[in-house]
Formats: sequence, structure tokens, C-alpha cells
Amino acid sequence: MDFGAVLQTNPPASRTVALAKLAEQHGFSHVWTFDSHLLWQEPYVIYSQILAETRRVIVGPMVTNPATRDWTVTASTYATLNEMYGNRTICGIGRGDSAVRVTNGAPTTLKSLRESIHVIRELANSRSVEYNGATLRFPWSVGSTLDVWVAAYGPLALKLTGEVGDGFILQMADLDVAEWMITTVRAAAEKVGRNPLSIKFCVAAPMYIGDDWAHMRDQNRWFGGMVGNHVADIVAKYGEGSAVPKALTDYIKGREGYDYNEHGRAGNTHTNFVPDEIVDRFCVLGTAQQHIEKLKALKELGVDQFAGYLQHDNKEETMRVYGETVIPALKDHITAKA
Repeated sequence: MDFGAVLQTNPPASRTVALAKLAEQHGFSHVWTFDSHLLWQEPYVIYSQILAETRRVIVGPMVTNPATRDWTVTASTYATLNEMYGNRTICGIGRGDSAVRVTNGAPTTLKSLRESIHVIRELANSRSVEYNGATLRFPWSVGSTLDVWVAAYGPLALKLTGEVGDGFILQMADLDVAEWMITTVRAAAEKVGRNPLSIKFCVAAPMYIGDDWAHMRDQNRWFGGMVGNHVADIVAKYGEGSAVPKALTDYIKGREGYDYNEHGRAGNTHTNFVPDEIVDRFCVLGTAQQHIEKLKALKELGVDQFAGYLQHDNKEETMRVYGETVIPALKDHITAKA
């Protein structure tokens, strides 16, 4: 299993770069960031500095969207970073949440998401693509490679992911929901003739090493509120009797709106509707051994990467314990002498 660290690009940018470097030192293979240009600093600028000061980590957004940038600009950014730093980027993409809603916009259609994935991937892989009635290609890009991983919750978005995604990002660590979604994505891939095992599966959720459960829950309750934004869209579209697991839909009944000024922040004042049980199910909390047990269960479901959100007061210590204890426990054991 691979491991990613998910950061917010809060100022100063040097702090984000320092955390990314620490993640690499502790054995994380990926550094992801939020991408919401009004709430936080511009991630692609910061990626350039992270890549300049690290050697191995792969960087990308969790997640970008098709609405806030022209797709060719997004592709150009990836191709440029790849030329500068040797193909160490990845694109996580979804329909859009905070980046579009803060400007009174709305998530894009699945049709736009599908088309944007194709355009971004072809151009960023140094290939030509049809766009707005023209055949386009970057004449300066040779040998660039980019995988596009799709963040999804609803049935149609999961279907799209199975049909076109290089990977699937599930932003929660609930075992029952993960099993349902992975099965749904693989079935969609198989239906269109793709190898279902070719799709990488990433579970992204807050990770917090500790033993004070009340404090850990309060530090990460914001995550249930963030997920609730997407769940509310699903319930509005499909109703409460849809195929979506009740473990995902029932908890938002007490939801009374959302303030994006507190999006993704510990101590969020409008997520009291999120019960402790949901925090425990959606996040990975507790001692190192408790983390290992839950991550092993996710790995058995087919999860290839766990990306841990670090929007809390225990960032460095959590990464240290992961580097020394958790990550080694999830790696294949190799001995010096058989």
C-alpha cells in the first residue's frame, strides 16, 4: 500500500513545503493538497517548490475541478512541472465543491467532467486532442506522463470513474462504503471492456495518532461536514431510497447548511450534526495499532493508497508514527537473508 499526506496550502507557503518534505522523509509516496483558490493559496505554484526540494514524492490536487481553470491551462501546468521535475505529478479531479461554491457557482456536469478528463490527460501525456473544434498539442512537451484519478460518491459518478479513470479517490475510510464503491467502479470498468484491476483505488481520510478520543473526534469532525456536502447532492438527486448505502446518507438528516469560510478546518462550528460514530467510521484515528488494523482491512478490499488528511493539531507526530510504525507494517516484508 502507498501512502499520501493531504495538506492545505495555508500561508506561509514555506510551511506547506516543509510538511511535504517531512512527509517524504517519513516514507510517504504522495503529497496531495486542497485546490480552492479563494480559501487557500494557489497549489500549483507551491507544487513547483515542493518538487524542487524533494526527490521522490508525487504531487497533485485532492481535488481540482473542470470549472475554475481552462482545461488546456491545467494540462499545460502538469506538462510543465513534468518537464522540470521528471513526471512527478498526478491529477485528482471531481465535479467541484468549495472552489466553485464560494463563487456562487455549482459543481460541473458529469459530461463536462468526462470531457475534461480526456482533454487534460491527452495533452499532459504529450498527445494531441480535439478541443473546441481544433486539434491541439503542446509542441514543447515530449514524454510527459499524467494519471487522472477521479473523486466520486454517487452511482453515475462512480460509473464514469470505472469507464475513464486511471484511479478512484474515495474521500472517507468507512469499510462498508469503500467495499460498495470499489465494487461499483470495478463493475463499470468491466462493462466497458476495461481491466477492473487496472484502476488504482485511493481512500482519503483524516489520520490522527493519539488516545484522547474526544479530542481526536473534535479535531476531525469537520470531515463529516465536508463529505456531507457531496452526500446532500446525492440525496437531492437520487432520494433517500437509492442504492447508495445508508451508512453514507442517513447521518446528514440533521445538516442545516454549510459555511465555506470554515471549510476543512478543525473546530468547525457548524458540523455538530456529525455524530461520533461517523467520525470514527470515516476517519482513521487512535493508536498506531488501531491505524494498522483499519488500513489492513482497507487493503484487503483492494485499496492501493491511503491518503491521510492532516488538518489538525498533531501533524508532525502523526507523520512520524506513520513513518516509523504504520507504513512499515503495511509494506511487504523483505529479509536480508532467506
